[in-house]
Parts: sequence; C-alpha cells; structure tokens
Amino acid sequence: MTPTHLPGRPAIPTLPAVLGAFNSATVEEVHKLLLDCLRSHRWADRVSAHRPYPDLASLLAAADEAAYDLAPGDLAEALAAESLPTLPDGAYSAAHMAMSAAHAAYESKFGHAFVICLDGVPPSEALDHVLEGIRSRLANDPEDERVVAAEELRRLAKERLGALLRGAGCDPVRLPPRGRDQPPAPAPGR
Repeated sequence: MTPTHLPGRPAIPTLPAVLGAFNSATVEEVHKLLLDCLRSHRWADRVSAHRPYPDLASLLAAADEAAYDLAPGDLAEALAAESLPTLPDGAYSAAHMAMSAAHAAYESKFGHAFVICLDGVPPSEALDHVLEGIRSRLANDPEDERVVAAEELRRLAKERLGALLRGAGCDPVRLPPRGRDQPPAPAPGR
C-alpha cells in the first residue's frame, strides 16, 4: 500500500516499511539504534539477534523480554548513560532549582541518574510527576530502588523503540535526542 502524502513532499514510509528496514539493516546499524533506546549492549545484542520481526508488537515484546533479563552489570551500564528528563520550555528557574536539588539528593543516595517513564503524562504535569517520583523513591532502600529503576528503564526502552519506529520518517536508524543529548531548556528569569 502506498502511503498518502501531500504533492511535492516526500512520502513517509509506512510502519511495515520501517520495520522492514530495521529487519534488514546491518547488525551494527541496529545495535547503534537499540543502544540509543537503552544503553545495554547485552539488551541490544538480544533484540538484534532475534530479527526479523513480523510486526511491531513482536519487536516490542522481544525488547521487553530482553529488558527483564538485565543482569546487575547490564543495569548499571544502562543507568550510567541516563540523565534526568528535561524540563519543558518555559519552566521557571525555581523549577530548575527544585529539579536539580531533588536529583542531586537522589544521585547521592543511589549513585545514578533518576529514571522515570513519562509515557502518557501530559507535558504540563511532567515536572510534578518527576519531583513526586524522586521524593517518593528516595524512601526506597538501594535494592528496592534498583528494581524500580530497572522497571522504568524497561518501560523507557519500549517507549523509545516504539516511538522511533512509529515516527521514523525517512531515516529509521535515527532516534530523536533524549536526556543529556538535548540542549537544556532556557530558564525564564522569574
């Protein structure tokens, strides 16, 4: 089926075409793409090794399963590459200070960046959701927090991979920037 598009504009590939590109890409290309979703070489190897995938649901299920099997070293590798979610444009400087202070307390206690999946959270509520998440999770002991962080990483990886393949446009091997790859949002002087 040919995708519909505006005259004079390039057609955006359909999901099956993007999934086909994912399935036929080199191991190195797929590995790089997967590491942009979750920085665990073991996870990327496992997801890549089971290609071809017949549909997106199968790929996401395999990514999910591989994330459940992360060993402590794999989890540490993935957490080391994460950064705090960025604040929305226009966030007040007080919000930046609150986020920085809460995150510093979290990193001091657990030794890694706070990770949280904001899938389904409206942008206007993201800051409150992150701050509440940090506040409540600071009460966890390190082992309980490792379990929660692993679950959040699993959800993030699945969300990132799904978003990548659903919105890949013409380049299925590029992932939109996230976390520390994004420039910081300018803080209004209020």
